Amino acid sequence: MRSAWRLGAVALLAACKHGHGSSGHRDAAPRASIPEVATMLAEIDATRLKADVDRLAAFGTRHTLSDTTSETRGVGAARRWIESEMRRAGGGAVQVTAESHLVHADGKRVPRDVEIVDIVGVLPGVSPQARSRRYYVVGHYDSRCSDPMNATSDAPGANDDASGVALVLELARVLSKRRLDATVVFLATAGEEQGLLGAKEHAATLNGVDVRGVLNDDIVGDPAGGDRHVVRVFSKGDDDSAARALARFALETGEQEHLEVMPEMVLRPDRTLRGGDHLSFSEAGFPAVRFTASAEDYTRQHQDVRTENGVAYGDTPEHVDGAYLAGVARANAATLMHLANAPEPPPDARLVAELSNDTLLRWSPSHDGDVAGYEVVWRATTSATWEHVRDVGRAIEARLPLSKDDSFFGVRAYDAKGYRSPVAFARPVAQ
Repeated sequence: MRSAWRLGAVALLAACKHGHGSSGHRDAAPRASIPEVATMLAEIDATRLKADVDRLAAFGTRHTLSDTTSETRGVGAARRWIESEMRRAGGGAVQVTAESHLVHADGKRVPRDVEIVDIVGVLPGVSPQARSRRYYVVGHYDSRCSDPMNATSDAPGANDDASGVALVLELARVLSKRRLDATVVFLATAGEEQGLLGAKEHAATLNGVDVRGVLNDDIVGDPAGGDRHVVRVFSKGDDDSAARALARFALETGEQEHLEVMPEMVLRPDRTLRGGDHLSFSEAGFPAVRFTASAEDYTRQHQDVRTENGVAYGDTPEHVDGAYLAGVARANAATLMHLANAPEPPPDARLVAELSNDTLLRWSPSHDGDVAGYEVVWRATTSATWEHVRDVGRAIEARLPLSKDDSFFGVRAYDAKGYRSPVAFARPVAQ
């Protein structure tokens, strides 16, 4: 092993002499798309997504405090339809439950005790080494009009957030046909508009559960005059937080799979002074990001349905673009399939803080049995994305002729199919 590492290190040193890491140039060859991912992405159906948005909007209002007994209107009818549709979408492979939580009056947006029901679908992983790892895709099914306490007026909530729930259902349809190494969870939450209630309650049940990533889709069906080839991805934390690493992973996956709607990293937790369900997962200690359309039209968000001074207000389904929503769904589906099938990131990645002008990296082997090798990555300290990569084979350390002070470093594992783990950031250690 030691001699093999020395041969790999010599080749790595020679390759590294061609670039420092601060130029912003990605010197890695483009990664080929993975055929089984491309096949899955082709199954995502824009017409079906738009039909689900229309169906959810047809419940009139899905306000958390609205009618729960009617079969045609209100939050109760909506959640029963979502549960039924998720069961159908999962084809028996997805384990579906209606998870009920009693939320007590808070004197704010919960004037009385109310039952919050999350619809949870679990697609168990098939790998004994990976199935304990969980990856989530989330959308909230409640809606609101101008007054957040108005539970009776129409609140179609087509873009906010029937679009996200339709995406969750569509991913249940296409991913349930696959054998994924890790477990994927499809979650439709309630109570988001009343204070992120459903997500908060569900996250509280996850003590001891190995949640590695949460993709929250909220307002993803209407690009509202923005870039139709972009979906924003918000992430909380510093440059190398787990959430930021998840956002980078989504971007890199989009590049590898040549997506028509590309994730674009936004380096903040959410829109200014606003929030979504991913923040409840973040507060519980789980890496979470938010997907949101490239632009928002506020005449169509949190508005009573009306026409005023010639302007039509309201979050109605005609504004949702099925093709754009399908593109965002593909960005989520590709990210989830890569995450679920990739090896575990190398544990204990570390940068040895010795007094030298080069950089020594060490890590422990990934616990997954399908690891084919490791890649070292680095970037300038001013860059948001990894710029350079070197394959070091099955080595578990590498020395690079680069200053440890001028770049950030990380390591990821890959398998024979080309799936790559999220990057494990190399933390400085004394030895």
